[in-house]
Amino acid sequence: MASERKNMILADKIINERKKLNWSQEELAEKLDVSRQSVSKWEGAQSIPDISKILAMADLFGVSTDYLLKDEILPEEAVSDSYIREDSGSSENLKKVSMEEANEFLSAREKAAPRMAIASMLCVFSPVTLILLAGLSTLENLNFSENAAAGIGLAVLFLNIAVAVCIFITTSHGSNKFRYLYTDNFETAYGVSGMVKERRDAYDNTTHTLNTVGVMICILSPLPLIITACLGATPFVIVVMVCVLLTMVASAVLFFVLAGVVNGSFDVLLKEGDYTVKAKRSNKKLDNVTGIYWSVVTAGFLLYSFVTNDWARSWIVWPVAAVLFAAYRGIMAMILKAEE
Repeated sequence: MASERKNMILADKIINERKKLNWSQEELAEKLDVSRQSVSKWEGAQSIPDISKILAMADLFGVSTDYLLKDEILPEEAVSDSYIREDSGSSENLKKVSMEEANEFLSAREKAAPRMAIASMLCVFSPVTLILLAGLSTLENLNFSENAAAGIGLAVLFLNIAVAVCIFITTSHGSNKFRYLYTDNFETAYGVSGMVKERRDAYDNTTHTLNTVGVMICILSPLPLIITACLGATPFVIVVMVCVLLTMVASAVLFFVLAGVVNGSFDVLLKEGDYTVKAKRSNKKLDNVTGIYWSVVTAGFLLYSFVTNDWARSWIVWPVAAVLFAAYRGIMAMILKAEE
């Protein structure tokens, strides 16, 4: 057990020092003339670097070999210079996330995940009532006008959106104290990285289950619509199947967000995935136009809908806008990466 603990401590120190320098595993591996897999095993406490590599790392990181090899030496005692924030070019001490803060953050995100998932589901589900009522208004045996269908359907749509936005805002407000983790560079205290990895590994089966269920629902969601269309169903039945499709997709989103929020919290503390220092820098640039984009989309939707009174079909602007926005984010991310 003592040996395993020492391996974990060394692994944490390698991770922390590498991330202070904003190096990827590939970059560190290249500097040490080893494979990326070797660095990954060191950081996962699956193997121990030989003494020559420890000496090389001490030189690269600007720390002593005692700091790397002895668990009783604190990081502050090993590093003499202030940390350099490469995104600002200024020398300043990075905020340190303690074990208590890390646990509090992970617990807060775990509690927030169901609320975020429900809010996301409501956004996808919001046009269902409008579509269904629009289909009902086409039935000749029902005395139900298009204007009534549009009015009631829009009221329900905006109610769903309002509830979702309220959930997003209240959930976000509750985690304001951790906002710096998403936007700024920071360092983690001794042992935090190992703790986060252990919690991520423990949640791995849940992540796999949630994502699998979500994918299966997405794959199956078009089947009711396809089957009814092939059987020559009436237009109203096809409209109902469209509503079923959206309801199933909304359910899949619920599962995806549940898994994503919790796993995202692990990535935040480990500075992985979308939360590396470079990714945060890119996100700041991309987020500058996000508010403008969705404001223009909302204005266009309302203008077109009020002028044409075609509320039954104008909702399509939202999924189209979402797809275009995802494409924009992807293209801009590639451009920014190429520039860096």
